[in-house]
Amino acid sequence: MAEMERLSSKWTATAASIWIQSAAGSSYAFSIYSSALKSSQGYDQSTLDTVSVFKDIGANAGILSGILYSAVALNRRRIGGPWVVHAAGAIQCFLGYFFLWAAVTGLIERPPVAAVCLFLFLAAHAQTFYNTANVVTGVHNFSEYGGTIVGIMKGFLGLSGAILFQIYWTFLYKKPASFLLMLALLPTINTLLLMWFVRIHKKYEGNEKKHLNSFSLIALIVAAYLMGFIILENLLTLCLAIRVVAFVVLILLLASPLCIAIRARQGESNRVSPTLLAEGDQLIDGESNWRDTEKSHIQDPSGYRHLPSNNTDRELDSNDRSLQSGENFNLVQAMCTMDFWILFIAMACGMGSGLATINNLNQIGGSLGYRTFEKSTLISLWSIWNFLGRFGAGYVSDHFLHLRGWARPLFIVITLTGMSIGHVVIASGMPCALYTGSLLVGVFYGSQWSLMPTITSEIFGVLHMGTIFNAITIGAPVGSYIFSVRVIGHIYDKEASTAWNTCTGAHCFRLSFLIMACATFLGSLTALALFFRTISFYSQDIDGTSNT
Repeated sequence: MAEMERLSSKWTATAASIWIQSAAGSSYAFSIYSSALKSSQGYDQSTLDTVSVFKDIGANAGILSGILYSAVALNRRRIGGPWVVHAAGAIQCFLGYFFLWAAVTGLIERPPVAAVCLFLFLAAHAQTFYNTANVVTGVHNFSEYGGTIVGIMKGFLGLSGAILFQIYWTFLYKKPASFLLMLALLPTINTLLLMWFVRIHKKYEGNEKKHLNSFSLIALIVAAYLMGFIILENLLTLCLAIRVVAFVVLILLLASPLCIAIRARQGESNRVSPTLLAEGDQLIDGESNWRDTEKSHIQDPSGYRHLPSNNTDRELDSNDRSLQSGENFNLVQAMCTMDFWILFIAMACGMGSGLATINNLNQIGGSLGYRTFEKSTLISLWSIWNFLGRFGAGYVSDHFLHLRGWARPLFIVITLTGMSIGHVVIASGMPCALYTGSLLVGVFYGSQWSLMPTITSEIFGVLHMGTIFNAITIGAPVGSYIFSVRVIGHIYDKEASTAWNTCTGAHCFRLSFLIMACATFLGSLTALALFFRTISFYSQDIDGTSNT
């Protein structure tokens, strides 16, 4: 335990969170084992779709994880910590996937549909606990670069689907039952080993941006490597030896954040922190307000102007303040504000239509005459587009916020407008329209997952951030149900042949995607209202910082 304390730092916490996130996105792997689940349980397509809805609900309904995080990680007495949230997620992950594996292999008597729905809900619900613990801890540790750290965490979660697919493709190909057992064990063991290192470290370090940029570079390299290999393996037949070598290279790339953490830790040990020296003067002179004043003057070598932060050495309590309103909101207080519901509606339009797109991507490709390997490539590449959006939106919004003073909600307006264009491109049915459209929708859909939590922390404060942003995330499955079932499913059934219940041609999904294009454009207008409501706050905050 003493050795663990010595290794503990915000950089070690970041590396551990990245590794947990890299194995946490098991909900994205449903298509790998869905056929085995369908055949083993004797389901028809309607029943399988019903079961998959509970997966989407579990992966997005994270209010409990936010409440638990606030209770154990941010309490005055420091009882527990983020590891409690991780442990709760690990337990759910193991139970959910273990019972799914037992049902598929016949180890237990065929369970009723309601029980399978519960298993899938638990398995996917674990993802919200991993995500909340890692994202919220990252925002506390790097509050001046909230967009960047949220983008890194959400980005690796987006990549986890492609990473898990590589494990399946390399070692468990055509063994979906074994893959289910792996999903029960790998994320669980990985989390239980690493969760002790994920802690809140409130000490500010002047070179944070440099090391965060290094983590960002690794994320981009991993994404580029996965994208190249996914395309290669869909074009060529690779032998097992090549796939194993490629997987080893992937593991080495994923291990590289440890090198950054070690280098950052050594750099911290080798230099005398001006902040610590100033704190010594503060104690001698009795200037109790020195550190808060000095921190508002901090500007790193890159020229970034730092936002004021709750990330101080004092305990996080009700005296911590939100940047905009002067207080931290709890969930009930946040739900009584217009800003909460603006974000909820915008996310229902953006995240909901994005989920509806990926859920139907295979069927859309089939209606347009795409071959099997082309549809597989599209679905695999979605993880990469998703990552680029999650990572890029956080990094870019941080850049323009700190250097140009652009209010962050403006980027929700931009990305939702981009999604609307992507939906129109898919609706056109032109050659390669599905590739181009899915790229646009995937990138801008992923952007919402990094922008929304960061904006939530800035508007409502960080104390109850986990609970509030997970409540807003519920808009995703709500929107997905409306667009998938009430729009896409209903229109497809009308267009389909009554004999075979299938539809071929661009008309099968044209109207559905035009409706979703209108919805996302409406979401962008809603987000524009949030931009105008907060523009003076962001402007005053940046101006106040730069003028001090």
